Amino acid sequence: MTNKIKWIFKNLHLLISLSIVIPTGIIYGSPSILPKQLNIQVNTIDLSNMLKANMCLYLGISFIWILGVWKTKYWKLATELNILFMLTLATGRALSMVIDGLPTVGYVFGIIAEFILGLYSIYQLKKYSTE
Repeated sequence: MTNKIKWIFKNLHLLISLSIVIPTGIIYGSPSILPKQLNIQVNTIDLSNMLKANMCLYLGISFIWILGVWKTKYWKLATELNILFMLTLATGRALSMVIDGLPTVGYVFGIIAEFILGLYSIYQLKKYSTE
C-alpha cells in the first residue's frame, strides 16, 4: 500500500469529522441559514450568543483535528479529542431523545453518525497508536 493511501486510512476518522463538523459549526453560528437547514428559529440574543459559542467550539476542535492530520505528533491528541467529542455529543442526543422525545431526521442521523465515528476513532487509536 502506498504512503498516501496509508495516510488517508490513518486519518480517515479525522477527515470525515472535519467534513461534517466545520459546516455544521458554520450553520450553527449563522442565524439566517439555521432555519433553512434545521428546525431552529433564533429569536433571542442569548440563543444567538449560545449558538455562536458552539460554532467557535466546533471550529476550535476542528483546528486540533487539522493539526492531527497535518502533524503526526498531534494525531493521538486529535484522535482522543475526536472520541470525546463524538461520544459526548451522541450521549447528549440520546439523553435528549429519552427526556424530550425524537428530534428531526437530521438529528437522528447525527446520533448514529457520532456514535459510529466515536467507535471508529477508538478503533483507529488502537490500530495506529503504536506507529
